[in-house]
Amino acid sequence: MSVNRCMRLFNRLQRQINTRSPRITAGSCHVSFGSGLLHKQHQAGSVVCSRNVSSNKPPPKTPDTSLFIPVSLKMDSSIDWAVGEELTQPLDKSELLKVLNRFYKKKEMQKLASDHGLDARLFHQAFISFRKYVLEMASLPADLHIILSDICCGAGHIDDIYPYFIRHAKQIFPMLDCMDDLRKISDLRLPANWYPEARAIQRKVIFHAGPTNSGKTYQAIQRYLAAKSGVYCGPLKLLAHEIFEKSNDAGVPCDLVTGEERTLVDPEGRAAGHVACTIEMCSVTTPYEVAVIDEIQMIKDPSRGWAWTRALLGLCAEEIHVCGEPAAIDFIRELMYTTGEEMEVHTYQRLTPFSILDRAVESLDNLRPGDCIVCFSKNDIYSISRQIEAKGLECAVIYGSLPPGTKLSQAKKFNDPDDPCKILVATDAIGMGLNLSIKRIIFNTLVKPNVNEKGEKQMETISTSQALQIAGRAGRFSSKFKEGEVTTMHRDDLPVLKEILSQLVEPVQVITAGLHPTAEQIEMFAYHLPDSTLSNLVDIFVSLCQVDGLYFVCNIDDFKFLADMIQHIPLNLRTRYVFCTAPINKKQPFVCTSFLKFARQFSRDEPLTFGWVCRHISWPVAPPKNIKDLVHLEAVHDVLDLYLWLSYRFMDMFPDTACIRQIQQELDDIIQQGVRNITRLIRATDPTITDPLQTQSGRGQRSQRGSGERMDSSLANRLVRDGLLTPDLLRQLQREWSKDQKQELTNKSAVSTDCHNTDNKGKRMKKK
Repeated sequence: MSVNRCMRLFNRLQRQINTRSPRITAGSCHVSFGSGLLHKQHQAGSVVCSRNVSSNKPPPKTPDTSLFIPVSLKMDSSIDWAVGEELTQPLDKSELLKVLNRFYKKKEMQKLASDHGLDARLFHQAFISFRKYVLEMASLPADLHIILSDICCGAGHIDDIYPYFIRHAKQIFPMLDCMDDLRKISDLRLPANWYPEARAIQRKVIFHAGPTNSGKTYQAIQRYLAAKSGVYCGPLKLLAHEIFEKSNDAGVPCDLVTGEERTLVDPEGRAAGHVACTIEMCSVTTPYEVAVIDEIQMIKDPSRGWAWTRALLGLCAEEIHVCGEPAAIDFIRELMYTTGEEMEVHTYQRLTPFSILDRAVESLDNLRPGDCIVCFSKNDIYSISRQIEAKGLECAVIYGSLPPGTKLSQAKKFNDPDDPCKILVATDAIGMGLNLSIKRIIFNTLVKPNVNEKGEKQMETISTSQALQIAGRAGRFSSKFKEGEVTTMHRDDLPVLKEILSQLVEPVQVITAGLHPTAEQIEMFAYHLPDSTLSNLVDIFVSLCQVDGLYFVCNIDDFKFLADMIQHIPLNLRTRYVFCTAPINKKQPFVCTSFLKFARQFSRDEPLTFGWVCRHISWPVAPPKNIKDLVHLEAVHDVLDLYLWLSYRFMDMFPDTACIRQIQQELDDIIQQGVRNITRLIRATDPTITDPLQTQSGRGQRSQRGSGERMDSSLANRLVRDGLLTPDLLRQLQREWSKDQKQELTNKSAVSTDCHNTDNKGKRMKKK
């Protein structure tokens, strides 16, 4: 080899050694936490806190490495990797495999790798990738090639592989190089520091504590109406609508802000001094004189608790009026210690008493005007409402997935003293947001389906807090029923209900306040981990985040479900994050399909016009003919809600808000008509559902057919449905018919016997 050739090779080798690693697309893990970035994060409500960490802070949280997905490396083809082979010799792959396997089995290497963040799982994954890289590459970087050649020839030590192995590991797991930065971003301790505007003022916090129908919210609202400016934060759209209307009726101009609606009372579009909003939509930068946070105990809610935490810590109001259960007092006071604010407590007693009856209802024949039967599933709603109307009674129906307008319509129907509808069948959706004139609450069951921490559906007995929330709807100060009553449908449930209601409500302090990762935090994670999916970024964030004993990270399963659904659609990260925070019912296939189509249309940069939406939902829609049609129309209403929700976040891409709102109102009217005819829809769906002859026993409903049910019952069922015949009379007729039938068979048998005897006698006489 000539001297010039050697010099060129050494120059190329020197350049490659200086670069140290191949250029890859995994992105760098460097970030400068400048004051400007931190200030921006604080303004956005991020959790990056510029505070001094005490020396006794807990050790860093060990990440869940099963979430670390290796990225694929793309080598720069412009670099000539053949230098090492030219300087030494080609590598023997079989000998190389032995060397690499010996390296893997060395305990010292595994221990050294663990100091760099590679646990046993990551070490194994990194080694498999490194071995594949070394064995399958046509040519290796010069420095690695030379080291491996020396080891194979006995001139090097096997430990010399480690620097190249760890370099490769950090390329396929880029989070290893920036773990400290990721931990800083996901540090969720001291969330009170995230809201500098609120910390800049000394707020007065007043807790209005009391049970349902105690007037606690009324007192807070009176202070809200008397203030120069104020914000009401409620858990439901219905509650926000109620305060919006009440405020404007009282001559206090008030705007309405929900996820799907913005209503400004000023004709010129100027914001009013007062606003009624859902808890997620409250502004933590707008100054107010008074703020009202309703149902504060929901700060412990596994999915939505973060919204109450944000409102309580972040609202910029001189007075914060908090309404909720007395069990939450100690916990909220402890939270206020972290902000340096004292809390004043006002306690209220129930305005109208309710009593637990000593007898269960046992039969729908024992229903009285003002009764409300509480169920925990729509199937039970359908079943019981049909049985009630089969007895010639009218009933109103309220359950969670009904549109707000339909719920209000059914509540008005039930409350109207001139309306023949005197019975209400409802889920626990009546627990908040509706003013109902109920005399007696009847629990159809005390078991409610819940989702546990693992996401599994299970049946659990309702808690004392839930039972009190529902039972408290019996009797209302402003209604004709001043005193309420509570009982159960089944006799066996009554002692259980009495035991539940006799217990003290579990203090909220044993729970914690919810938190949720912000878009800014996830974007910073994505800067460090550019090849990770949104779902994976959120998982890593949750696995790394640190919270103190007062807080928890809210459930993100729904967020991840939507993120995985649209992962294949090309959207920028901020848009993808916003789409995934949309409040949709993932149990509705049509809603999920619509969500997917909305995202796909958005990704094409094609506006979702009124015509496009009408084609998708097949508008105009026909009135429902059965329960399946009604459920579909409820899903269509949710799709229009989704459009409106997205329209306030992407106005250019969802331009036809007014037209969508108009057809949604028309759809609401159609659904209301369907609910008014719900028993007819049930019969059209399945004529065998809840036959009037079925009776209830125990905690379930079991069909017990009478002895005479073999008769053709089509006429009987028609008479029962039309109210011309009651089930009791029908049973009596069946018993009589059965008795007559048996008597007739007995008579026929006797006649046949007589005829047989007469015939035998005649034969004997002939023989004689």
